[in-house]
Amino acid sequence: MPDVASDDPPLDPRTADVYRTTGETDVTVRLALDPGRDDASAPDCDTGVAFFDHMLDALARHGGLELEARCNGDLATGPHHTVEDTGIALGQALRQALGEKEYVARYGHACVPMDEALARAAVDLSGRFHLSFEADFSRERVGDFSTEMTRHFWRSLAEHARLAMHLDLLKGENAHHQVEALFKAGARALREATRRDPAGDRTPSTKGVL
Repeated sequence: MPDVASDDPPLDPRTADVYRTTGETDVTVRLALDPGRDDASAPDCDTGVAFFDHMLDALARHGGLELEARCNGDLATGPHHTVEDTGIALGQALRQALGEKEYVARYGHACVPMDEALARAAVDLSGRFHLSFEADFSRERVGDFSTEMTRHFWRSLAEHARLAMHLDLLKGENAHHQVEALFKAGARALREATRRDPAGDRTPSTKGVL
């Protein structure tokens, strides 16, 4: 349970279940935002794209998320629909779990190294979608994952979570390290932005709404 003083407002657990079915994929995402629970489970991600599952696992662990993500997609045509629709469902789950975004930090940023690679991320839970993504990958593929899908995943997540995100690959030579650094930086920035402070502003916005 969160360490909340007795005079602070009670904070309910933030969770979401999203089911998304199209002619191309069948996606299930279960998400819990608040780490530290005794009964929290390890990430459980199975999309049929092994490297993408590895990145989702990193996103959950470094983002402080309890995450189950499953996708049955048309992988015979490639991983595009699987990665895109998982990003959409995860963005929808994040938006649902955040609710009215009461007492959130709102802003988060991180700079994460992965050996020779270095990535930077900044996020604003503004309620407005924007993605700025700058990355020049050294290879087109890492295992069964197309590196160009990195941008597509984060765009899908940011659009459906309604947040503004900046992701930049600052340096790197190994494509695996480059992609992983971006996922970990995005995760750390999201963890900071979604963190709640019951002693802070109920809605951190001059408009009174996020």
